[in-house]
Amino acid sequence: MTTPQDAIRARRKLTNKLIAAHDAARLRPFLAPDMNLISGEGGLLIGVDAVLQAFAAQFRDPSFVTYVRTTRDVTLDAEGVRAAEAGDWVATWKDAGSSGTYLAVWKKSVGQWVIESETFVTLI
Repeated sequence: MTTPQDAIRARRKLTNKLIAAHDAARLRPFLAPDMNLISGEGGLLIGVDAVLQAFAAQFRDPSFVTYVRTTRDVTLDAEGVRAAEAGDWVATWKDAGSSGTYLAVWKKSVGQWVIESETFVTLI
């Protein structure tokens, strides 16, 4: 049987593949409708539509290559319905890049783990 931690790690890998494919629309099932995202520079995106619009805009940038998020740790709450994922991220453009750390909050919703919030910190 798959553990919640393994399920979250697998879903993170799938989001990495969709980002590499520049397929914003297919990210929707991985995101809670009311999710929030704080970008590495401190900008706040509220709601899944705002997050998907931001991805789509970046995917249209011809110099954008991908984001890769690498999970370091997944910690479950006592009830097993929320989890904190901590890791490292790398953003790649054809002529530049940046990286840092992130924290994602996942929640169990209709049998699947979805991202409730993400906070990214740019360190390089």
